[in-house]
Amino acid sequence: MIDEHFVVDAHVHTPRLPTLKPAWLDWARDFARDYPWRTVYDDDGAVIPSAMDELMEREGVDRVLLFCEYSPRATGIQSIEDNLPLVAHNPARFRLVANVNPHLHHPLRDEVRRQLGLGAVALKLHPVHGCFSPADKELYPVYELCADRGVPVILHSGLSVFPGSRASFGDPQLLSDVVEDFPEVNFVFAHGGRGWWYDVAAFMAQSRPNVWLDLAGLPPKKLPEYYARFDLVRLARKWIFGTDWPGVPGTAVNVRAVADLGLPGEVLAGVLSGNAVRLMPGLAS
Repeated sequence: MIDEHFVVDAHVHTPRLPTLKPAWLDWARDFARDYPWRTVYDDDGAVIPSAMDELMEREGVDRVLLFCEYSPRATGIQSIEDNLPLVAHNPARFRLVANVNPHLHHPLRDEVRRQLGLGAVALKLHPVHGCFSPADKELYPVYELCADRGVPVILHSGLSVFPGSRASFGDPQLLSDVVEDFPEVNFVFAHGGRGWWYDVAAFMAQSRPNVWLDLAGLPPKKLPEYYARFDLVRLARKWIFGTDWPGVPGTAVNVRAVADLGLPGEVLAGVLSGNAVRLMPGLAS
């Protein structure tokens, strides 16, 4: 906990470093600055589960959603299997998030089912790094499976700094039909429409009960600026806290910066954990 707040970091990357493009390592170094993320890795670039667990304990993070990613064009391969040792070390703190890429996995539904079978509590799609439309009909069987299983879908929204990315696929508006076709699926726009789509993402979150925004990669003190056209308290009821670890100056630093926005207590509690628990009830146990 941080300052008596139960905290879920719903956006964390812990890949094996040798599987990544150099640009990923540059990103982590530049955005983390002095944050000691590299200390949780061994000399071969693999995460040391006990070290990561101890760091999250010191940071006050109660639950961590571990992302994998299959994006060889942009960042590299971050296999879901590489996250299994973390979950095995502390299954209470660490939870898996599945990921598929239509250019690599077929049939998509079968691969999502396999990763859910490993214990994934959500599915992450990265259209910008994978260069595909999240509205492609090939993904509809995946959305149907998530509807059947009660699994939320997290989608990268907005821009990306990585070479090989295609920003056009980060437009939240691409999901306008999907969120209506699958009202029983909760869709989370990671990075909240970062770039020039903040208004689109925020409007969809306010107008659709199954659309949410995660705050990963967004400096909390800038949120009132990014969403200046919206009632911040009302919009914050649809926020989910995440850091984009390790590209962050610190989880506790960001939590306290969100708290400094002056949100009502129950809204802040929802942002820091309550909304994530609502979407993934198993996080509370």
